[in-house]
Amino acid sequence: MAGVVGGVDLRRQTKTGISSLALMRHLGVNYRTAWLIHNKIMQAMSEQEDDFVLRGKVQVDDAYLGGEHCGGKPGRGSENKVPIVAAVSVDDAGHPQHVKLAKLTTFSFAAIADWAQDALAPGCEVILDGLACFRAVAGIGCSHQAIVARGYHLNKLPQFRWINTVLSNLKTSFSGTFHSLGFKKYGNRYLGAFGYRFNRRFNLIAMTDWLLQTACCCLARSERLLRSALFTT
Repeated sequence: MAGVVGGVDLRRQTKTGISSLALMRHLGVNYRTAWLIHNKIMQAMSEQEDDFVLRGKVQVDDAYLGGEHCGGKPGRGSENKVPIVAAVSVDDAGHPQHVKLAKLTTFSFAAIADWAQDALAPGCEVILDGLACFRAVAGIGCSHQAIVARGYHLNKLPQFRWINTVLSNLKTSFSGTFHSLGFKKYGNRYLGAFGYRFNRRFNLIAMTDWLLQTACCCLARSERLLRSALFTT
């Protein structure tokens, strides 16, 4: 049956993803093989998303991924937490259309400028919070409106409704599916795969065929390259 591989119904897995450990159990292979299959597919998904840019009205927010290590630093200073920038475009009716997610080394003006160059089309109308570095989006010709919370959490503000929903779904998906994810090393690959699924969510049945085409058209990636910190940052 189309969409079923080794007993795994891919159509059921495309919305939230699947861990390498779960894939190992479904396919009856060892963990190394499952990890390699899983990461080659996610890499293909992530590369497919690299060339896509957001247009029109865009909500942008910052976040952190990763939990605290036992005995490590608490809060945002945790060694396992990495900064990410998330953006979602909305149509004229305010409905979410597409997302772009990326891992950063830090929230700086230069880092946001580089991200905006890759993620946003000139002319976007960007809504963002008061984080000063986000003003870098003006450098590629985007207008921007900063919304200052003034004592309110951003998830209470209607201007950030969909970006907060996306981030909430992202964190729920990751925490419920991946229990030992190295965010610092592999974060962009997992974020790219999440974006690939989100941006094709309106046709889950066709997503299996799209994914097969994506995997067949991407360049070959060796295990050594997939595990390389240089390749995954």
